[in-house]
Amino acid sequence: MTPVETVSDTIQTQPQVQPQAQSSSEPPQSPATPEPTADPTVEVHEAELREVAPQAVKAPAGQIDILLDTAVPVSATLGSAEVLVRDVLQWGPGSVLKLDRHTGEPVDLYLRGVKFATGHIVVVGDQLGVRIKEVLSGGPATGEA
Repeated sequence: MTPVETVSDTIQTQPQVQPQAQSSSEPPQSPATPEPTADPTVEVHEAELREVAPQAVKAPAGQIDILLDTAVPVSATLGSAEVLVRDVLQWGPGSVLKLDRHTGEPVDLYLRGVKFATGHIVVVGDQLGVRIKEVLSGGPATGEA
C-alpha cells in the first residue's frame, strides 16, 4: 500500500452538525465543517511555502548546443483535397488528384505538426526544395493542418 492510500484510508471525518433553527434576532451561523479524527498512524503538517520573485535564468553555455544539434521533422504541404471513397477506389496509375492550391501559391511548412512558415517549391539538383517566403511569428497559425 502506498503512503497516499494509507493516508486516505485512515483519515476519517466527523459527521456534519446540522444547524438548529434560529430565532430571527440571532445572526445566521455557518454550518459546522468536518474536522479529521485524530489518528496516531498519520502525521499531518501544514506546509509553509515562502513567496519567491521570478528570476531570469541563463542556461550554461554548453547546454543549448545539445538542442541545436537535435533533428526535428519538417514537412511541406502542397495542398489538400476532399475526395469520396468511391473515387479513391477508382484511382490507378495515371489518375490525377486536383489540389485546393493554384500554381504559384506558397506551400505551408510544418515543424512537428505546427505551421511555422510558407515558401515556394524549387528544384535543387535532382530534388525538390522549398524557398522560404515567410516565417510566421507568434503562436501556431490557424488553418488546416
